[in-house]
Amino acid sequence: MEKDQKVFRLQGKVQHYAWGGTRFLPGLLGIDNPDNRPFAEYWLGAHDNAPAEMGETKAAAAEAAKDGAAARTDGAAARTDGAAARTGTTLNAYIREHPDDTLGPHTAARFGRLPYLLKILDVNDMLSIQVHPSKRNAELEFAEENRKGIALDAPHRNYRDDNHKPELMLALGEFWLLHGFKPEADLLVILRAVPELRFLIPVFNSHGYQGVYQEVMELPQAEVDAILKPLLARIVPMYQEGELKRNDENFWAARAALTYKNGGKTDRGIFSIYLFNLLNLHPGEAIFQDAGLPHAYLEGQNIEIMANSDNVLRGGLTPKHVDVPELMKHIRFEATNPRIIFEGDDPGHIAVYRTPAPDFELSKLSLLRGESLTIKAHSAEIFIVLEGSLGVIEPGVPPFGRKKGEAFVSFHQAKFELKAQQDTVVYRASVPAGAL
Repeated sequence: MEKDQKVFRLQGKVQHYAWGGTRFLPGLLGIDNPDNRPFAEYWLGAHDNAPAEMGETKAAAAEAAKDGAAARTDGAAARTDGAAARTGTTLNAYIREHPDDTLGPHTAARFGRLPYLLKILDVNDMLSIQVHPSKRNAELEFAEENRKGIALDAPHRNYRDDNHKPELMLALGEFWLLHGFKPEADLLVILRAVPELRFLIPVFNSHGYQGVYQEVMELPQAEVDAILKPLLARIVPMYQEGELKRNDENFWAARAALTYKNGGKTDRGIFSIYLFNLLNLHPGEAIFQDAGLPHAYLEGQNIEIMANSDNVLRGGLTPKHVDVPELMKHIRFEATNPRIIFEGDDPGHIAVYRTPAPDFELSKLSLLRGESLTIKAHSAEIFIVLEGSLGVIEPGVPPFGRKKGEAFVSFHQAKFELKAQQDTVVYRASVPAGAL
């Protein structure tokens, strides 16, 4: 690596979960996928389970060499050889070795790690209903499962690390999700409209959100089947004939029944489709999901930024482990009035999606061809190009280019210039200024 270099190419890690699509991420990353393997998530961060690599992979370096000096920046050819293209240096290892130089002394002291994880998701099949713990509860429960000797990769393990997982998701296209409990009036409307769910009205009137959710999550499986199978017998044929629209809870309930058969057992998570807010976010719209808020992604592509954690407590729509007592300990049983986050009105080329999370901030950088933008980093920041291409110019260091699907990382006190070679959109993950 060049002396005093603070900006590096970055290669993320693909997660091939079964629910992922087969085209979006391969297209973004320039990867052939002849076997139609699911590409669910692209991780850019320093989580120990899938840390990004600094430099370029051998395949990327070979491609760049084949293209010659195609990635020119301000008249200088981007170098793809030498230390800058070296493989095998993971971001988590490098930060552990140089915490103050990479994160900055304040972030290193406060968080002890890169505090966020940036992802791009392609949701083809709906994800599980899930809740994330608070920071304090994650620390306590992670330590308790360690004390019990539960392996970190055990299927029944609930806590994979000691961190919370607030998260922001930004829609890249039309995106559908479940997000918190419906407000009271909306919930009563849907319970009255679906005959099979009317038995929950007196439960809700007497015991509120917690009573209703506890009722459906603790019902014996035979009763779940007896209640939901008549409902599904009505709506699944309508779904298969294309008679249901995406803004109808019945659409997603029918899809869930066809997706999660679970050995003939009806997935109790179908109840939650009717209990939670059904949202449709348009491109450029975002939403924040804090600890305790139940949610599920249903369909579409997004950018997601979260605290650096993999803690998930599931509530259905999954063949994976569902620990109902543990889940109930962490849910916020309250009405949720969804708050869509729009691009900030910050001056210049940068729009910020603001949240109360101290761990992360997501920004959108928009440059027209030929425009330049100077970046001053105050901690570790991760960038990914979603459209166009640009040059990354750091004083005293050979410049390099980044195009659609490519990423780079800058460290504490880095100062560099971005120069757009085409109309370009870049997303940046960083630590909020207020947390520094």
